[in-house]
Amino acid sequence: MSRLARGALAACVPACVLLAGCAGDFDELQTWLEGARKSTQPRVKPLQPPRKFEPDSYGLSQTADPFSPQKMAAAIRQEAAQPNSLLAAELVRRKEPLESFPLETIAMVGSLARQGNFFALLRVDNLVYMVKPGDHLGQNYGRVTKVEETRVEIRELIQDASGDWVARTAALQLQDRSR
Repeated sequence: MSRLARGALAACVPACVLLAGCAGDFDELQTWLEGARKSTQPRVKPLQPPRKFEPDSYGLSQTADPFSPQKMAAAIRQEAAQPNSLLAAELVRRKEPLESFPLETIAMVGSLARQGNFFALLRVDNLVYMVKPGDHLGQNYGRVTKVEETRVEIRELIQDASGDWVARTAALQLQDRSR
């Protein structure tokens, strides 16, 4: 018999002796557990019955819907009527083709320089458009303010949380086609 087998046998013998010693106390343990189960009473609070659900009635069904297109159009007309309104000039001009696309769907794919003026090449739906400063694009009354070789800067008009129309700047970067 090898030394490893003798070591394993030497470890198993004490474990078997310990297990055999525990077998006699099992009946005594079982009796104690049964007595403990009988003497212990569970303490569970009774459940309260559920409250009856009573829905609130919506009493404003006869008033105008705050999200209706008519209400939005009226608010925009009211804003445009204000003196010095940023929106007034935008509502009276003719829409340009790139204004029907969200700014996120427009990609700058190149630029041209003619007589010192830069023109940006923008792609939307597999069509390429040439824009210059002053052209409009995007759905937030965007206007091209500056065209550089790799960048187009845009001023947009958006409504802030208080409902006022404010100008913000956005930019389109030249898309890297090497990837």
